[in-house]
Amino acid sequence: MKIIKSTLFAQFPEIIFGMSTKFKISNNDKFGFNMSYNVGDDKETVLYNRKLFYETLDLQSENVAYQNQIHSDIVTAVGYGGNVGNSDALITPRKGIGLAVLLADCVGIFIYDKKAKVVAAVHSGWRGTKNKILRKTLLKMHNEFDSLSKNLFVFIAPSISQKNYEVGKEVAKQFPEKYVSKNHNKFLLDVSGYNYDMLIDYGVPEKQIEKSSLCSYDTPYLHSFRRDKQSSGRAFGIIAIKG
Repeated sequence: MKIIKSTLFAQFPEIIFGMSTKFKISNNDKFGFNMSYNVGDDKETVLYNRKLFYETLDLQSENVAYQNQIHSDIVTAVGYGGNVGNSDALITPRKGIGLAVLLADCVGIFIYDKKAKVVAAVHSGWRGTKNKILRKTLLKMHNEFDSLSKNLFVFIAPSISQKNYEVGKEVAKQFPEKYVSKNHNKFLLDVSGYNYDMLIDYGVPEKQIEKSSLCSYDTPYLHSFRRDKQSSGRAFGIIAIKG
């Protein structure tokens, strides 16, 4: 099992982080180690996949919080594992609680405040990015847990690259021109770059941000809805502070 890791988080022995990848766990595994209940996969298969991935990260199933991702700007502070309802970003100060985000082209952003000892996990597609869910997460961390930008360390996980992310004109015009390129009659959107700049604008030091160069569409072992359509599974990215 290949797991995406962060070299930035590796300097913190108290941090658990990993992102699952695509591979066939059996001949009947048509989605490739899928973590989502909502793609048509067998529920027992998903439960098995999640349990295996959690154990690889040394986490217990009951201690991993996940959400019904609805492409919103809802940010939820949690203190327990399990399904926390409709949300697209999670925050916790509790040790031993994993925060999970489902990914298959959208941007996953994982945050650690080394001083306040708080972690966050953000799912940001184009809708979440337009509504600045990342900034709202940062503000909630500050307002509720006294997190300061200078103490934040952030990993931006693999997502679809701009050259592969074609959107319609109605979507493109909702974003600053800096993040939209036009190739003939196609509009190409840089969602990951917009989120990176949100971090910089908020005051997170550049050296404390790691942005993956992997493109989910171009990388065969990453889940990609744009590439695989209805055959696409979903990955989990999980961050936790060791208990």
